Amino acid sequence: MPLPRRGRGPRPAGSRGASTSLPLATAHSPRRAGRRAPSFSHAQRLTRRRHSSEQVPPEPEPQADFRSEKWLQDRAGGDARSPRQAPRAGMGSRHRICGRGEVVIPYASDNDSGSVDLQLSNLEDIKKDPSSLEVTDSDIFDIPGIPQESLTDGFRPLTHRDPLGEAIVERLIPSIQEFFNGELKSEPEKLTFLRSLSSLSQTLPYDETTESFIRSHITDIVHILHRLVVEEPLHSVFSPVRQEVFITIADLSYQNVHLLFGSEDRAELFSLIMKSIITLPSVTSLTQLQEITPSGPYNSECLYRQTFQAFSEMLQSLVVKDPHLENLDTIFKHMDPWLQSAKDPERERAAASMAQVLKCSSRHLSLKLPLRFQRLGHLVALMALLCGDPLTEVAEEAAEGTHYLLHITLKLKYITHDKKNHQSLKRAMKKCRELLELYSIKWFYSCPFKIAQVFEVFLDSDELYQFVMTTLDGLKNVKHPCTQQSAGELLITLVKNAESRFEKVPEIMDVICARLSIISQPTVRHQIINTVSLFISRPKYTDVVINHLLCHPVPYDRHLAELWRTLEVELPSTTWILWRLLRKLQKCHNVPTQEKMAYVAVAATDALYEVFVGNRLRAATFRLFPQLLMTLLIQIHHSIDLTMSDVAIPSGLYTGQEMSSEVTPLCFAIQATKTLLLRTWCWQEFHIMEKNKGWALLEGKECHLQGVSLLANALLERNHLLAHKVMYLLVPLLNRGNDKHKLTSAGFFVELLQSPVARRLPSIYSVARLRDWLHHGNNLFKNLALRGLHNLLRHQEMSEDIKSLLPSILDLLCETDEKVVLLAIQILLQLVGIMDFTTLTDMMRTLFSLFGDVRPDVHRFSMTLFGASVKSVKYTDKKGVENQVLDSLVPLLLYSQDENDAVAEESRRVLTICAQFLKWRLPHEVYCRDPWYISPREVGTVCKFFGKKCKGKVNILAQTLMFFKNAKLPVRRAAVLFGS
Repeated sequence: MPLPRRGRGPRPAGSRGASTSLPLATAHSPRRAGRRAPSFSHAQRLTRRRHSSEQVPPEPEPQADFRSEKWLQDRAGGDARSPRQAPRAGMGSRHRICGRGEVVIPYASDNDSGSVDLQLSNLEDIKKDPSSLEVTDSDIFDIPGIPQESLTDGFRPLTHRDPLGEAIVERLIPSIQEFFNGELKSEPEKLTFLRSLSSLSQTLPYDETTESFIRSHITDIVHILHRLVVEEPLHSVFSPVRQEVFITIADLSYQNVHLLFGSEDRAELFSLIMKSIITLPSVTSLTQLQEITPSGPYNSECLYRQTFQAFSEMLQSLVVKDPHLENLDTIFKHMDPWLQSAKDPERERAAASMAQVLKCSSRHLSLKLPLRFQRLGHLVALMALLCGDPLTEVAEEAAEGTHYLLHITLKLKYITHDKKNHQSLKRAMKKCRELLELYSIKWFYSCPFKIAQVFEVFLDSDELYQFVMTTLDGLKNVKHPCTQQSAGELLITLVKNAESRFEKVPEIMDVICARLSIISQPTVRHQIINTVSLFISRPKYTDVVINHLLCHPVPYDRHLAELWRTLEVELPSTTWILWRLLRKLQKCHNVPTQEKMAYVAVAATDALYEVFVGNRLRAATFRLFPQLLMTLLIQIHHSIDLTMSDVAIPSGLYTGQEMSSEVTPLCFAIQATKTLLLRTWCWQEFHIMEKNKGWALLEGKECHLQGVSLLANALLERNHLLAHKVMYLLVPLLNRGNDKHKLTSAGFFVELLQSPVARRLPSIYSVARLRDWLHHGNNLFKNLALRGLHNLLRHQEMSEDIKSLLPSILDLLCETDEKVVLLAIQILLQLVGIMDFTTLTDMMRTLFSLFGDVRPDVHRFSMTLFGASVKSVKYTDKKGVENQVLDSLVPLLLYSQDENDAVAEESRRVLTICAQFLKWRLPHEVYCRDPWYISPREVGTVCKFFGKKCKGKVNILAQTLMFFKNAKLPVRRAAVLFGS
């Protein structure tokens, strides 16, 4: 029964066309008769030289070449015949399986008319108008060095052969079916099965029965191929079975039957095949192994090179018809780990194979949307890293592969770019052209970082991220320092040129921080830190980078500390970066006091310390000194008495680490403040703090404001310019933040009011603000307000403004807080001369009530102010206060006997003032310092004097009795004597 045929006309005989002379392709039958004579491209000759012993015919030398001088010398030798005259047209399978002295290479593309080397001579032909708004396909070839060959140019048209006879096909199918049901034990059986399957595949274009048979048994075919590869030894090449597996897969791929894509078992077969060839020992090892263990009729070295070439051709067959680049993506996925292998032979084979795949893809590009190649950035970075490989052969293969990848990239971007944005692609093309014109081709590929410059203009944000992450993975290659160096150069170049087109910056920072610990080369560490500097200096990424760096354990390890200390940022960006870091800390102070301190506050404080130590942002540190100083002082206030257990540490941050009890939020704030003073040349202020135990004061809960006052006065005394800058900064800050924020700011501010510059401040920012604090519910604010008023009174012109606050100040005399009362008295002593009569009399009545206060200082200074008030009474107002003065005489007389010498002495002094006011001359017995109970005669003299002077004016008995109950013992005794 005749086989069904399709109406497609005569089929072209494939490269794997089977002989029609025999019904079944056996292990020794010719199955490749009529194969075309291959011609080898530049890249394929490179592969042949390394993986074959056959001589390569010479070609005219290109004008510029990126390969090593040794390679250029090597390729000059060989057969001078044209590759088109090579006697391989009628080659059969017997010739393909070489003996010990013969090598046959599977076919390659005949069409090599377009040089694949980047040639500077092409630059002379560039005549395109750069102002053109249209992006055309010819723009791609306008790029210097891009091969100007037809994108539709495939393999050379294959030799047409007569189709297999129906009888042969009918006998091939059952024989193959038998292999599905049986086992392949011997080498001839395996080869027979593979060659029969390959021969049958040639009938697929015109025979529906064959197509139905093969496609229905793909699972069986994959299973058998998997078994055949598994049975091959992993560390030797003793038979051509592995090679025939590759050829069979290629034959089926050319007929659109893919055995390596589409399911898990096929993907597993692909991985196994790749491992079986990539992990083979080096050629030298194979030769030595053959000497020890003879491998029969085959030459191991020759067989290896043929097998590798078949593997390379198999990979190329997968991408010949790959309009969506889906197969290229899959190949790269499987090849990726081998391209990064630590073993030189594996890396060399992978690089050579990938270069061939990229060349084949670039010469057979026929792209259609949607494109499924999503790993362009990763591939570019990996090939660029391999261009800097320590093994010359790997670097040369990678350089050639990168060249083809550029062609693919240009076409890919041309297909996928936004049609509405022609100018964007046009600019990218122009930049690419300029870069290629700038360097000679040899130096271009000998410097991998220049690859980043060329490709960067075409990579989108996702591809840039892939490029960066792959490059960072290259930093893990500790075995090869030059790879680390290439990674550093690539990274810094890409980040510098791509500017603000990156996304996922936190992930990039995370990997950079993790890699710092394994980078030992100073140059590479410098490049990585400079990469962070570039990111952090761009306003778009500044906060992102800072946020990530602040999410590490404190104190920072030596690697992160080095990063903070050695940031290299251009001068215009230094202030911005330091300001953003400072703002992270300031925001923590603007929220209400919480149960636990935010971790970012502690981390930012430690980061500021490291920045000050490194001193790379010195100009910004001087410029932001006021903000830095006040923020750190506020942080000290918040950190008092806290431990790290009082900090809201993110979960998992200190996993596996023990926190020292000596590490506290306060220690970070103190060390940062000290370092700030030293880095801004405030050495004298630092010495004053050290000498007067100012740091201990700052750390104390009750004395923190004293430490703030000490530092403020030191700054005002030694560096008044900086002090004035701080004062102007504090004007808007005084009403911001929580209470600790306000208290520290106010404590520093009120000390700076001593400066003459304070007179320039509008009253709304000075006197009015102090008035508000006088009525604050927190006594600390009242203290600070009074301290500020006291300092303002140093400026004579400020007295009138402060006079309006007298009622509020007088109210403070009744406060229970001793400090508040004493400060109020001090201010009133300065204002008593300008008080009006009503205010003066009200104050004297209040002061009289403080005579005998249990607080000795309040008692004494109230009498002092009373005496000053009496002195300030005008002559015309004397009659109005005479009774108040008379009422004070007996108390003052009795308190002259107080056991507190200072109180007794002040009583006698004020008593004298009152007597002078009344124009009395007191008897000298009043000033006797001895207790009255031992000098009754002197008491009598004093009693007679006061009895005579006060007769009818003061109820002396009543005033005396008031001391019997509440006064101290000496005063009570004096009252008893005086009353009697």
